[in-house]
Amino acid sequence: MSFVTVTDIFQSYGKRPILERVNLEVAEGEFVSIVGASGCGKSTFLRLLLAQERPTRGAISIEGRPPAQEPDRDRGVVFQRYSVFPHMTVRGNLIAAEELGGARAGLLPRFFGARRREAARRADEALERIGLAHVADQYPASLSGGMQQRLAIAQALAGRPRVLLLDEPFGALDPGTRLAMHAFLQDLRAETRMTVFMVSHDLEEAFKLGDRVLVFDKPRWDPIEPEAWGATITYDFDARDGGIPFQNRPFAETPTSDPQEDAHDPHG
Repeated sequence: MSFVTVTDIFQSYGKRPILERVNLEVAEGEFVSIVGASGCGKSTFLRLLLAQERPTRGAISIEGRPPAQEPDRDRGVVFQRYSVFPHMTVRGNLIAAEELGGARAGLLPRFFGARRREAARRADEALERIGLAHVADQYPASLSGGMQQRLAIAQALAGRPRVLLLDEPFGALDPGTRLAMHAFLQDLRAETRMTVFMVSHDLEEAFKLGDRVLVFDKPRWDPIEPEAWGATITYDFDARDGGIPFQNRPFAETPTSDPQEDAHDPHG
C-alpha cells in the first residue's frame, strides 16, 4: 500500500519548467535515494514533499490525506544549509526537537520533571553516538560546520517524523563521521519505520542506504534552448539486493522525434 503518493507533478518557476510528469508511490518505511545532475530538480522535489512549495500541477498525498498546504510535524528536513536553534545548547536542541514531536502526538509541547530528564538522557545517548557528547552544554555558534551538520541531522531524527527529507546531509562530514551517521540513521529508521527521501551526489552512499534509487533527468533535451523542458524520474532502481541495483521500470519514455536522445545518458 502506498504511503506517499506523488501524482502527475509539474513545477515551473515563471516560464521555466523544473519538473514534469513526476509520478511515484512509496511504501511506509522505505528509504528512497534521489540522484541526478545538478539543476535537475532534486531539491525542488524535496521542497514539494515538505509542502514548502506547492506544485504548478498535480498533488502529493501522505497516507491518503489531502495535500498539505504548509510544512507540518509529520515531516522532518535537513537541508544542505543546516539550521539549528542558536539560542539553545546542543543538548537543548535535541530536547526541543523531541518536544515538538510529542506535540504532534497530542502531548504537552514542553517537558518537565521526569519526562525532561528522560529526554535529556536520550539526547545524551544520541550525542554520544554522533560524537558530540563533549559539547552537549555548548551553543551551536561554537561548533564547526561539520559538527553543526551532525547536530542538525540528530535534531531532525529526534523529532521522530513520519517522513524525513535529507538534502545532501553528509556532504560536510569527514569519511569516518559519515559512516557513523549512516549507522545512526539506519538504527533510528529501523526503530521508528520513518520513510526517508535523501538527495545525494554520492552514488555509493545512495545505493548503500536506499531501498530504491531514483534518477532524475530530462527525457527531452533541446540543445538550442536547454531549459525548455523539465526533469522527471527516468529510472527507478531497487537497491535492496545486497546493494546490487536492477531497474524497476523507466518512468519516462524518450521521444523518438529527437535524434539526439539516443546518445543521451540518463545519469547525467
